[in-house]
Amino acid sequence: MTAIRAATLADMPACARIVHDWERASGYIHDTPDVATLTGHLTTAFPARDIHVVGDPVAGYLSVDPAEDKIGALYLTRPGQGTGKRLMDLAKTSRDRLWLTVYVPNTRAQTFYRREGFVETARLDADRDGAPQMLRMDWTRAEGTS
Repeated sequence: MTAIRAATLADMPACARIVHDWERASGYIHDTPDVATLTGHLTTAFPARDIHVVGDPVAGYLSVDPAEDKIGALYLTRPGQGTGKRLMDLAKTSRDRLWLTVYVPNTRAQTFYRREGFVETARLDADRDGAPQMLRMDWTRAEGTS
């Protein structure tokens, strides 16, 4: 089983590459920033986020904004191997609620999030020109569970 560890600033280019490659392969995101720009965004956000990576080299990551209990990113180069579940369990640790946004066409992610207890709470406008609509999904810890 591949270890999960806290990210370092040195991991941000690898995380940016994963986002870039995923967006390019999606078929519905047409204005993907280059890896350097994405690395800059991730580096700027790094101090305020709980970010964990998996693999060496990095094969996935999870970013949570602890101030908002928002999952900002969950990207994997090889989904379907249980790594997303392990990262999600980590995000749920010591939290009673989480929320995230997901692109409407990303039905695979929606299925995963629903399996993890997230429910759709809103449909949001696209955040950039040409990007598809997004869903907001929320998770709340069931009473009596830890």
